[in-house]
Formats: sequence, C-alpha cells, structure tokens
Amino acid sequence: MKVKLLKTESDYDQALEYVDTLMSAQPDTPEMEELELWVHLVELYENEHYPIPFPDPVEAIRFRMDQQGLKQKDLIPFLGSKGKVSEVLNRKRPLSLAMIQKLNAGLGIPANVLLGKHDAGVLSPRLT
Repeated sequence: MKVKLLKTESDYDQALEYVDTLMSAQPDTPEMEELELWVHLVELYENEHYPIPFPDPVEAIRFRMDQQGLKQKDLIPFLGSKGKVSEVLNRKRPLSLAMIQKLNAGLGIPANVLLGKHDAGVLSPRLT
C-alpha cells in the first residue's frame, strides 16, 4: 500500500486493515519500519478525528481510588484532612498546588489531568 496522509474515513479504514497485515513483522526489518510508519499515520488521524477527552480532576481521583481500593480516609495524606477530602470530592474545594503535587507523586495521577490542562494533548508523568 502506498504511504500517504489519512484524510478520509475510507483512508483510515484501509490503513487499519493494512496495519493488521503488518502486525507479525519482525524487529529490525523493513516491514517493522513500515508498520511503525503506518501506526503513526493512524495515530495522527485518530488524534484529530477521535480525540479522547481528558478526565475531570475529581473523576481522575475517584478512578484511582477505585483502581487501588482506596477509601476517602486514604486521601488524607494527600489532601490534608477528612474535611478537605470530602470538600474536594464534592467539588466544594479546588485542588491546591500542594495537593496536586502530593496526588501526582503518591498516586501517580498525571499532573496535567489534576491541573485540568485539557489542551495539553499528552498525559504528563509525575512532577519532579
């Protein structure tokens, strides 16, 4: 298949089918290089046409709590007190920078999600 930018849904569908044929490519082969190129083209198309919205900061905290089986009391070291935990989870108190840093370092929630940076485009790793 000729390499080209994906501009239509038909281009995208054809590219997905072609990528599927390349999935058994071995490392360090021309086929693997071609696979990497097509995957990149597919990702570009998907990022433009099917963006994944960033989660709300509170929803991200709740999701991590669910993932790790945490209770509200387990957030006290990150948010400061039982009352602050309740206020943050009920959207009555915004996250402070100190809270964001602690949640990022302690629970691994990406900083730009906690900051509400929806236009950042990429989930950032932990703050250092």
